[in-house]
Amino acid sequence: MSLSKHLPIFFFLLITLLSALAHAARFDIRNNCPFTVWAAAVPGGGRRLNPRESWPLDVNAGTKGARIWARTGCNFDGSGRGKCQTGDCGGLLQCQAYGAPPNTLAEYALNQFQNLDFFDISLVDGFNVPMEFSPTSGGCTKGIRCTADINGQCPTQLKAPGGCNNPCTVFKTDEYCCNSGNCGPTNYSKFFKERCPSAYSYPKDDATSTFTCSGGTNYKVVFCP
Repeated sequence: MSLSKHLPIFFFLLITLLSALAHAARFDIRNNCPFTVWAAAVPGGGRRLNPRESWPLDVNAGTKGARIWARTGCNFDGSGRGKCQTGDCGGLLQCQAYGAPPNTLAEYALNQFQNLDFFDISLVDGFNVPMEFSPTSGGCTKGIRCTADINGQCPTQLKAPGGCNNPCTVFKTDEYCCNSGNCGPTNYSKFFKERCPSAYSYPKDDATSTFTCSGGTNYKVVFCP
């Protein structure tokens, strides 16, 4: 069979690959905490980060439903199995699923409506480590920070080892979990919102908590900024 018949397909695949690589986003995940964290990412897996260490993570264009978070109090064996006090993802160092609450979340979707990236910091799964989520390229300058002492000020009912739970995790009612899709702020969500005004405090907190940059932007996620 002639190779020439396959050249158009080859070049199409090559162009597709190069296009995807050109628009992949680089996430610089840094640990500025005075303690070790085990960074987690879906997609991406996980990595131990000692203080001042960083992890460059490249994510494909078009990725959505993605998260980055810090795990604390972890202990893994040589095969990458173990457990974390906060943010545990099924006992694996290399996360394949989302983490268990409480954990502060960096959430994003790349190259979506009008080729925009959408990103946020969410406290819908509670809080464990202060976080910054900011663009680092493309002329996009609006970042998000959540650095309040939420663990220290956490309401008694929401306290958890190593963090502060969101009320949905504790009470599991529609008022807090918004399973019906129709809910509003509560006294508990206001506790989070007052301390981190730019972060999601409950599931319908879109108006003040979703940020955008042009597709192809790079970002940094900093624990304890």
